[in-house]
Amino acid sequence: MKKIIQKLLEPSDVQINGDRPWDIQVHDPQFFERVLSGGSLALGESYMDGWWDCEALDQFFEKILENRLDKKVKKHAKKLLYVILKAKIINAQNGSKAYVIGKRHYDIGNNLFSLMLDKGLNYSCGFWENAKTLESAQEAKLDLVCRKMGLKPGMKVLDVGCGWGGFAKYAAEKYGANVHGVTVSREQVKFAKKICLGLDVKIELKDYRELKEKFDRIISIGMFEHVGYKNYKTYMKVIHRCLKPDGLFLLHTIAGNTSVNSVDPWIHKYIFPNSMLPSAKQITAAAEKLFMLEDWHSFGQYYDKTLMAWYNNFKLKWSELKDTYDERFYRMWTYYLLSCAGSFRSRRNQLWQIVFSKKGIKGGYRYREQFTA
Repeated sequence: MKKIIQKLLEPSDVQINGDRPWDIQVHDPQFFERVLSGGSLALGESYMDGWWDCEALDQFFEKILENRLDKKVKKHAKKLLYVILKAKIINAQNGSKAYVIGKRHYDIGNNLFSLMLDKGLNYSCGFWENAKTLESAQEAKLDLVCRKMGLKPGMKVLDVGCGWGGFAKYAAEKYGANVHGVTVSREQVKFAKKICLGLDVKIELKDYRELKEKFDRIISIGMFEHVGYKNYKTYMKVIHRCLKPDGLFLLHTIAGNTSVNSVDPWIHKYIFPNSMLPSAKQITAAAEKLFMLEDWHSFGQYYDKTLMAWYNNFKLKWSELKDTYDERFYRMWTYYLLSCAGSFRSRRNQLWQIVFSKKGIKGGYRYREQFTA
Protein backbone atom coordinates (compact mmCIF):
# COMPACT_ATOMS: atom_id res chain seq x y z
CA MET A 1 0.00 0.00 0.00
CA LYS A 2 2.82 2.39 0.88
CA LYS A 3 4.51 1.72 -2.46
CA ILE A 4 1.28 2.51 -4.33
CA ILE A 5 0.90 5.84 -2.52
CA GLN A 6 4.55 6.74 -3.08
CA LYS A 7 4.25 5.93 -6.78
CA LEU A 8 1.15 8.15 -7.00
CA LEU A 9 2.97 10.99 -5.20
CA GLU A 10 6.20 10.85 -7.21
CA PRO A 11 5.00 12.89 -10.25
CA SER A 12 3.95 15.64 -7.78
CA ASP A 13 7.42 15.67 -6.18
CA VAL A 14 6.01 14.75 -2.78
CA GLN A 15 7.81 12.20 -0.61
CA ILE A 16 6.67 10.14 2.35
CA ASN A 17 8.61 11.16 5.47
CA GLY A 18 10.76 13.56 3.43
CA ASP A 19 12.41 16.69 4.81
CA ARG A 20 10.84 19.37 2.62
CA PRO A 21 7.89 21.51 3.78
CA TRP A 22 5.46 19.88 1.33
CA ASP A 23 6.45 16.28 2.13
CA ILE A 24 4.06 14.29 4.33
CA GLN A 25 5.03 12.66 7.62
CA VAL A 26 3.07 9.45 8.19
CA HIS A 27 2.58 8.46 11.84
CA ASP A 28 0.24 5.47 11.41
CA PRO A 29 0.99 2.69 8.89
CA GLN A 30 -2.77 2.13 8.39
CA PHE A 31 -2.84 5.52 6.63
CA PHE A 32 -1.99 4.04 3.22
CA GLU A 33 -4.80 1.49 3.07
CA ARG A 34 -7.25 4.00 4.54
CA VAL A 35 -6.55 6.62 1.85
CA LEU A 36 -6.57 4.14 -1.05
CA SER A 37 -9.97 2.80 0.03
CA GLY A 38 -11.51 6.09 1.14
CA GLY A 39 -10.11 8.75 -1.21
CA SER A 40 -10.33 12.42 -0.29
CA LEU A 41 -12.64 11.79 2.67
CA ALA A 42 -10.11 9.41 4.20
CA LEU A 43 -7.23 11.77 3.46
CA GLY A 44 -8.93 14.58 5.39
CA GLU A 45 -10.19 12.42 8.24
CA SER A 46 -6.81 10.74 8.74
CA TYR A 47 -5.22 14.19 9.00
CA MET A 48 -7.84 15.22 11.56
CA ASP A 49 -7.06 12.02 13.49
CA GLY A 50 -3.35 12.85 13.55
CA TRP A 51 -2.29 9.93 11.34
CA TRP A 52 -0.13 12.23 9.19
CA ASP A 53 1.22 15.76 9.12
CA CYS A 54 2.70 18.22 6.67
CA GLU A 55 4.60 21.39 7.48
CA ALA A 56 3.09 23.26 4.50
CA LEU A 57 -0.29 21.75 3.66
CA ASP A 58 -0.99 24.50 1.11
CA GLN A 59 2.14 23.57 -0.84
CA PHE A 60 1.31 19.86 -0.61
CA PHE A 61 -2.14 20.45 -2.10
CA GLU A 62 -0.81 22.81 -4.74
CA LYS A 63 1.54 20.08 -5.96
CA ILE A 64 -0.86 17.15 -5.92
CA LEU A 65 -3.71 19.13 -7.48
CA GLU A 66 -1.51 20.48 -10.26
CA ASN A 67 -0.72 16.84 -11.04
CA ARG A 68 -4.42 15.88 -10.71
CA LEU A 69 -3.61 13.26 -8.11
CA ASP A 70 -7.16 13.46 -6.76
CA LYS A 71 -8.44 12.10 -10.08
CA LYS A 72 -5.96 9.23 -10.00
CA VAL A 73 -6.79 8.21 -6.43
CA LYS A 74 -10.54 8.30 -7.08
CA LYS A 75 -10.40 5.09 -9.08
CA HIS A 76 -9.25 3.32 -5.92
CA ALA A 77 -11.96 4.79 -3.70
CA LYS A 78 -14.85 2.48 -2.79
CA LYS A 79 -17.17 5.24 -1.56
CA LEU A 80 -17.12 7.41 -4.69
CA LEU A 81 -19.98 5.62 -6.48
CA TYR A 82 -22.27 6.16 -3.49
CA VAL A 83 -21.49 9.91 -3.41
CA ILE A 84 -22.18 10.31 -7.15
CA LEU A 85 -25.41 8.30 -7.11
CA LYS A 86 -26.68 10.17 -4.06
CA ALA A 87 -26.06 13.54 -5.77
CA LYS A 88 -27.91 12.43 -8.92
CA ILE A 89 -30.96 11.16 -7.05
CA ILE A 90 -31.36 13.66 -4.20
CA ASN A 91 -31.84 17.42 -4.46
CA ALA A 92 -29.70 18.21 -1.42
CA GLN A 93 -30.27 21.95 -1.76
CA ASN A 94 -34.06 22.00 -2.04
CA GLY A 95 -36.23 24.33 0.03
CA SER A 96 -36.59 22.00 2.99
CA LYS A 97 -32.78 21.70 3.29
CA ALA A 98 -31.97 25.35 2.57
CA TYR A 99 -31.11 26.16 6.20
CA VAL A 100 -28.76 23.20 6.79
CA ILE A 101 -25.68 25.11 5.65
CA GLY A 102 -26.54 27.96 8.01
CA LYS A 103 -26.82 25.69 11.05
CA ARG A 104 -23.81 23.50 10.30
CA HIS A 105 -21.31 26.11 9.10
CA TYR A 106 -22.21 29.77 9.44
CA ASP A 107 -23.77 29.39 12.89
CA ILE A 108 -20.78 27.61 14.52
CA GLY A 109 -19.58 30.79 16.20
CA ASN A 110 -19.44 34.49 15.31
CA ASN A 111 -16.37 34.76 17.53
CA LEU A 112 -14.48 32.32 15.28
CA PHE A 113 -15.30 34.29 12.15
CA SER A 114 -14.65 37.63 13.85
CA LEU A 115 -11.12 36.54 14.74
CA MET A 116 -10.41 34.92 11.37
CA LEU A 117 -11.93 37.38 8.89
CA ASP A 118 -11.59 41.13 8.37
CA LYS A 119 -13.50 43.55 10.58
CA GLY A 120 -16.51 43.47 8.22
CA LEU A 121 -16.60 39.64 8.31
CA ASN A 122 -16.43 39.34 4.54
CA TYR A 123 -16.24 35.58 3.98
CA SER A 124 -15.35 35.66 0.29
CA CYS A 125 -12.39 36.41 -1.95
CA GLY A 126 -10.72 39.79 -1.50
CA PHE A 127 -9.56 41.92 -4.44
CA TRP A 128 -5.79 42.25 -3.99
CA GLU A 129 -4.91 44.13 -7.19
CA ASN A 130 -3.66 47.18 -5.27
CA ALA A 131 -4.18 45.91 -1.73
CA LYS A 132 -1.55 44.91 0.81
CA THR A 133 -3.76 43.82 3.74
CA LEU A 134 -6.86 41.67 4.16
CA GLU A 135 -8.85 44.72 5.29
CA SER A 136 -7.94 46.75 2.19
CA ALA A 137 -8.48 43.76 -0.14
CA GLN A 138 -11.98 43.20 1.19
CA GLU A 139 -12.88 46.88 1.01
CA ALA A 140 -11.56 46.96 -2.55
CA LYS A 141 -13.79 43.98 -3.40
CA LEU A 142 -16.86 45.68 -1.95
CA ASP A 143 -16.11 48.88 -3.82
CA LEU A 144 -15.51 46.94 -7.03
CA VAL A 145 -18.97 45.40 -6.75
CA CYS A 146 -20.57 48.79 -6.09
CA ARG A 147 -18.81 50.31 -9.09
CA LYS A 148 -19.72 47.43 -11.36
CA MET A 149 -23.34 47.94 -10.34
CA GLY A 150 -23.12 51.71 -10.84
CA LEU A 151 -24.72 52.24 -7.44
CA LYS A 152 -26.34 55.59 -6.76
CA PRO A 153 -28.10 57.00 -3.68
CA GLY A 154 -31.58 55.59 -3.21
CA MET A 155 -31.15 52.53 -5.40
CA LYS A 156 -32.89 49.42 -4.07
CA VAL A 157 -30.33 46.62 -3.83
CA LEU A 158 -30.95 42.95 -3.02
CA ASP A 159 -28.05 41.08 -1.41
CA VAL A 160 -28.72 37.34 -1.81
CA GLY A 161 -26.71 35.51 0.83
CA CYS A 162 -25.74 38.67 2.69
CA GLY A 163 -23.48 36.96 5.22
CA TRP A 164 -22.66 39.11 8.23
CA GLY A 165 -23.77 42.29 6.45
CA GLY A 166 -20.41 43.54 5.19
CA PHE A 167 -21.62 44.52 1.72
CA ALA A 168 -24.95 45.91 2.96
CA LYS A 169 -23.17 48.19 5.43
CA TYR A 170 -20.62 49.35 2.86
CA ALA A 171 -23.16 50.01 0.09
CA ALA A 172 -25.47 51.91 2.43
CA GLU A 173 -22.70 54.01 4.02
CA LYS A 174 -20.53 54.73 0.97
CA TYR A 175 -23.08 54.78 -1.85
CA GLY A 176 -26.37 55.66 -0.14
CA ALA A 177 -28.07 52.47 -1.31
CA ASN A 178 -31.19 50.93 0.22
CA VAL A 179 -30.11 47.32 0.83
CA HIS A 180 -32.22 44.25 1.56
CA GLY A 181 -30.08 41.30 2.63
CA VAL A 182 -31.21 37.70 3.08
CA THR A 183 -29.35 34.74 4.59
CA VAL A 184 -30.13 31.26 5.93
CA SER A 185 -27.93 31.77 9.01
CA ARG A 186 -29.48 32.99 12.28
CA GLU A 187 -26.12 34.09 13.66
CA GLN A 188 -25.41 36.12 10.53
CA VAL A 189 -28.77 37.85 10.86
CA LYS A 190 -28.01 38.85 14.46
CA PHE A 191 -24.58 40.23 13.59
CA ALA A 192 -25.67 41.97 10.38
CA LYS A 193 -28.59 43.72 12.07
CA LYS A 194 -26.24 44.98 14.75
CA ILE A 195 -23.59 46.45 12.43
CA CYS A 196 -26.21 47.92 10.08
CA LEU A 197 -28.26 49.55 12.83
CA GLY A 198 -29.34 53.06 11.81
CA LEU A 199 -28.60 52.47 8.12
CA ASP A 200 -31.07 52.04 5.25
CA VAL A 201 -30.64 48.25 5.48
CA LYS A 202 -33.07 45.38 6.06
CA ILE A 203 -31.73 41.94 7.00
CA GLU A 204 -33.91 38.81 6.93
CA LEU A 205 -33.61 35.09 7.62
CA LYS A 206 -35.02 33.87 4.32
CA ASP A 207 -34.40 31.37 1.52
CA TYR A 208 -33.85 33.00 -1.88
CA ARG A 209 -36.84 31.13 -3.37
CA GLU A 210 -39.21 33.17 -1.18
CA LEU A 211 -38.16 36.51 -2.72
CA LYS A 212 -40.67 38.40 -4.88
CA GLU A 213 -39.96 42.14 -4.47
CA LYS A 214 -38.40 44.16 -7.36
CA PHE A 215 -34.93 45.73 -7.12
CA ASP A 216 -32.74 48.05 -9.16
CA ARG A 217 -29.67 45.93 -8.53
CA ILE A 218 -29.10 42.40 -7.26
CA ILE A 219 -25.79 41.07 -6.00
CA SER A 220 -24.84 37.66 -4.66
CA ILE A 221 -21.38 37.19 -3.14
CA GLY A 222 -20.28 33.67 -2.24
CA MET A 223 -23.75 32.15 -2.02
CA PHE A 224 -24.22 30.42 -5.40
CA GLU A 225 -21.91 27.62 -4.23
CA HIS A 226 -24.78 26.43 -2.00
CA VAL A 227 -27.48 26.42 -4.70
CA GLY A 228 -26.76 23.03 -6.32
CA TYR A 229 -26.94 22.07 -9.99
CA LYS A 230 -30.57 20.93 -9.72
CA ASN A 231 -31.53 24.46 -8.68
CA TYR A 232 -29.38 26.70 -10.90
CA LYS A 233 -32.27 27.45 -13.27
CA THR A 234 -34.67 28.09 -10.39
CA TYR A 235 -32.15 30.49 -8.84
CA MET A 236 -31.81 32.45 -12.09
CA LYS A 237 -35.59 32.62 -12.48
CA VAL A 238 -35.91 34.08 -8.98
CA ILE A 239 -33.25 36.70 -9.75
CA HIS A 240 -35.01 37.50 -13.04
CA ARG A 241 -38.34 37.85 -11.22
CA CYS A 242 -36.86 40.26 -8.67
CA LEU A 243 -34.78 42.41 -11.05
CA LYS A 244 -36.31 45.50 -12.65
CA PRO A 245 -36.24 45.61 -16.49
CA ASP A 246 -33.26 47.99 -16.62
CA GLY A 247 -31.49 46.44 -13.62
CA LEU A 248 -28.13 44.70 -13.25
CA PHE A 249 -27.23 41.45 -11.49
CA LEU A 250 -23.73 40.59 -10.23
CA LEU A 251 -22.87 36.98 -9.39
CA HIS A 252 -19.66 36.47 -7.38
CA THR A 253 -18.93 32.77 -7.06
CA ILE A 254 -16.25 30.13 -6.63
CA ALA A 255 -16.32 27.83 -9.63
CA GLY A 256 -14.77 24.74 -11.14
CA ASN A 257 -13.19 24.09 -14.51
CA THR A 258 -15.57 21.23 -15.33
CA SER A 259 -19.26 20.56 -14.75
CA VAL A 260 -20.01 18.34 -11.75
CA ASN A 261 -23.12 17.02 -10.05
CA SER A 262 -21.51 15.84 -6.82
CA VAL A 263 -19.44 17.41 -4.08
CA ASP A 264 -16.09 16.53 -2.52
CA PRO A 265 -17.08 14.14 0.32
CA TRP A 266 -14.74 15.64 2.94
CA ILE A 267 -15.89 19.22 2.27
CA HIS A 268 -19.51 18.02 2.32
CA LYS A 269 -19.17 16.17 5.62
CA TYR A 270 -17.11 18.66 7.61
CA ILE A 271 -17.23 22.15 6.08
CA PHE A 272 -19.96 22.98 3.55
CA PRO A 273 -22.74 20.37 3.52
CA ASN A 274 -24.46 20.09 0.14
CA SER A 275 -22.14 22.62 -1.49
CA MET A 276 -21.26 22.39 -5.18
CA LEU A 277 -19.01 24.42 -7.48
CA PRO A 278 -20.66 25.49 -10.74
CA SER A 279 -18.91 25.50 -14.09
CA ALA A 280 -19.08 28.21 -16.75
CA LYS A 281 -21.30 25.92 -18.80
CA GLN A 282 -23.74 25.38 -15.94
CA ILE A 283 -23.95 29.09 -15.13
CA THR A 284 -24.57 30.20 -18.71
CA ALA A 285 -27.08 27.39 -19.32
CA ALA A 286 -29.05 28.49 -16.25
CA ALA A 287 -28.98 32.14 -17.37
CA GLU A 288 -29.93 31.38 -20.99
CA LYS A 289 -33.21 32.98 -22.15
CA LEU A 290 -33.31 35.01 -18.93
CA PHE A 291 -30.24 37.26 -18.97
CA MET A 292 -27.70 38.85 -21.24
CA LEU A 293 -24.08 38.39 -20.21
CA GLU A 294 -22.36 41.77 -19.85
CA ASP A 295 -19.05 41.07 -18.12
CA TRP A 296 -17.00 38.11 -16.86
CA HIS A 297 -14.13 38.88 -14.46
CA SER A 298 -11.82 36.10 -13.22
CA PHE A 299 -9.58 36.70 -10.21
CA GLY A 300 -9.29 33.32 -8.48
CA GLN A 301 -5.57 33.88 -7.93
CA TYR A 302 -6.56 36.29 -5.14
CA TYR A 303 -8.41 33.59 -3.21
CA ASP A 304 -5.07 31.96 -2.41
CA LYS A 305 -3.93 35.17 -0.68
CA THR A 306 -7.31 35.57 1.04
CA LEU A 307 -7.30 32.02 2.42
CA MET A 308 -3.71 32.30 3.62
CA ALA A 309 -4.63 35.54 5.43
CA TRP A 310 -7.59 33.79 7.07
CA TYR A 311 -5.38 30.88 8.09
CA ASN A 312 -2.75 33.17 9.59
CA ASN A 313 -5.44 34.96 11.60
CA PHE A 314 -6.93 31.65 12.74
CA LYS A 315 -3.55 30.28 13.79
CA LEU A 316 -2.56 33.51 15.55
CA LYS A 317 -5.86 33.76 17.45
CA TRP A 318 -6.21 30.05 18.31
CA SER A 319 -5.40 30.74 21.96
CA GLU A 320 -8.65 32.75 22.13
CA LEU A 321 -10.64 29.90 20.54
CA LYS A 322 -9.24 26.70 22.04
CA ASP A 323 -11.58 26.74 25.04
CA THR A 324 -14.53 26.59 22.60
CA TYR A 325 -13.13 24.26 19.93
CA ASP A 326 -10.99 21.16 20.40
CA GLU A 327 -7.71 20.10 18.79
CA ARG A 328 -9.52 18.02 16.15
CA PHE A 329 -11.42 21.15 15.07
CA TYR A 330 -8.09 23.00 14.82
CA ARG A 331 -6.73 20.31 12.49
CA MET A 332 -9.98 20.23 10.50
CA TRP A 333 -10.07 23.99 10.02
CA THR A 334 -6.35 24.08 9.15
CA TYR A 335 -6.89 21.36 6.55
CA TYR A 336 -9.89 23.23 5.12
CA LEU A 337 -8.18 26.60 4.74
CA LEU A 338 -4.83 25.33 3.46
CA SER A 339 -6.23 22.71 1.08
CA CYS A 340 -8.46 25.37 -0.46
CA ALA A 341 -5.50 27.77 -0.77
CA GLY A 342 -3.60 25.06 -2.62
CA SER A 343 -6.53 24.40 -4.94
CA PHE A 344 -6.74 28.05 -5.99
CA ARG A 345 -2.96 28.32 -6.34
CA SER A 346 -3.00 25.33 -8.68
CA ARG A 347 -5.90 26.97 -10.62
CA ARG A 348 -8.12 23.94 -10.03
CA ASN A 349 -10.71 26.32 -8.54
CA GLN A 350 -11.75 29.68 -9.94
CA LEU A 351 -13.39 32.87 -8.66
CA TRP A 352 -15.65 34.75 -11.04
CA GLN A 353 -17.64 37.98 -10.92
CA ILE A 354 -20.25 37.91 -13.66
CA VAL A 355 -22.54 40.79 -14.57
CA PHE A 356 -25.90 40.17 -16.24
CA SER A 357 -28.63 42.46 -17.54
CA LYS A 358 -32.15 41.61 -18.66
CA LYS A 359 -32.23 43.35 -22.04
CA GLY A 360 -28.65 44.39 -22.68
CA ILE A 361 -27.10 47.79 -22.02
CA LYS A 362 -27.36 50.18 -24.95
CA GLY A 363 -23.88 50.97 -26.14
CA GLY A 364 -22.41 48.12 -24.08
CA TYR A 365 -21.31 47.61 -20.49
CA ARG A 366 -18.20 49.64 -19.64
CA TYR A 367 -17.88 49.80 -15.87
CA ARG A 368 -14.11 50.34 -16.08
CA GLU A 369 -14.73 53.61 -17.93
CA GLN A 370 -18.01 54.65 -16.35
CA PHE A 371 -17.71 53.63 -12.72
CA THR A 372 -14.01 53.60 -11.85
CA ALA A 373 -13.02 56.52 -9.66
